Amino acid sequence: MEAPKLTIARARELRRRPSLPEALLWARLRGQRLAGLRFRRQHPVGPYILDFYCVAVRLAVEVDGRVHDDPDRQAHDERRTNWLNGQGIQVLRIAAMSVFQNMDGVLEGIRLRAADPLHHAAHGPPPPEGEE
Repeated sequence: MEAPKLTIARARELRRRPSLPEALLWARLRGQRLAGLRFRRQHPVGPYILDFYCVAVRLAVEVDGRVHDDPDRQAHDERRTNWLNGQGIQVLRIAAMSVFQNMDGVLEGIRLRAADPLHHAAHGPPPPEGEE
C-alpha cells in the first residue's frame, strides 16, 4: 500500500534522527545481520511509519518507549496493529528498555517471530470429515 507524501517525508526525517534504542537495534539488524533478514527502517505503509520492517516475512518491529504506556496511546497502538494485521503485516512490539537490557533476547524474539509468519501457507486441502 502506498503511503501519502507527507508520511514519506516524515519517515525520511525520522531516519535522520533515530531514538537511541532504535539506533542500537538498527546497528544489529542492518545488512541482513539477523538470520539473513533484510529490514528497512522508518518504513511508510499507508498512513503509518514502521520502526523496522522486513518485507520478506511481512514483519513490523516497533520499539516502544514510555509514551506507549499512556492509555490513549495504547488504544491508538491497538488500532494501528489491527490495521496492519488487516494488511497482512504482523507487529512485534519491543519495550525500549529491553533493547538496553537484553539485546540478545530482543534479537532472538525477532528471529523467532520472523520464523512464524502471520499467514501460513496452506498444506493442501483439509482431510475428509472423520479423518485426521
